Amino acid sequence: MRVITGSARGRRLVTLEGDDVRPTTDIVKEALFSIIQFEIEGRNVLDLFGGCGQLAIEALSRGAKSATIVDLSKKSVEVIKKNVNTTGFTNNAFVVNSDAVSFLSRTREKFDIALLDPPYSKGLIEKAFAKLPDVMNEGGVIICEAPFTDELPEAAGDFVLQKKYRYGKTGLFLYRCESEGND
Repeated sequence: MRVITGSARGRRLVTLEGDDVRPTTDIVKEALFSIIQFEIEGRNVLDLFGGCGQLAIEALSRGAKSATIVDLSKKSVEVIKKNVNTTGFTNNAFVVNSDAVSFLSRTREKFDIALLDPPYSKGLIEKAFAKLPDVMNEGGVIICEAPFTDELPEAAGDFVLQKKYRYGKTGLFLYRCESEGND
């Protein structure tokens, strides 16, 4: 797995092995960043189920100001830190060993972009949605990766499901603030 484009383009990333690990494919990753390509520069990104950190690292490579990468697994956190060091983003990436809901409950940070790619079929997106709107900046965007056939909530606070994209069996679910542009 590699960083697709930007300042860290071509750098190899390590990932954990095993059946519990499902890194985002390059096709889905490229599609995700095509959707938000003009919204990344200078933004604060939250990668809520970090895995190996590839989504946050890709965002930093494309000009994001900072990225907070949260994962519950200590092994994943070790891999994330290694990937952050390899790509040179140690000053812009903040790695947190925590479950998503606990992190969202205690953080005082605000984010412009939230990327959610949790283990499939465990209800983790729905649990995160209870707190996620509280840490999002006005005009922010939430993107979730899940099986395309999953029924994700229509809304998370003021964030409404705007569009679903399909890439094989994988879906990207785009949420934007309902009140955005309604002034």
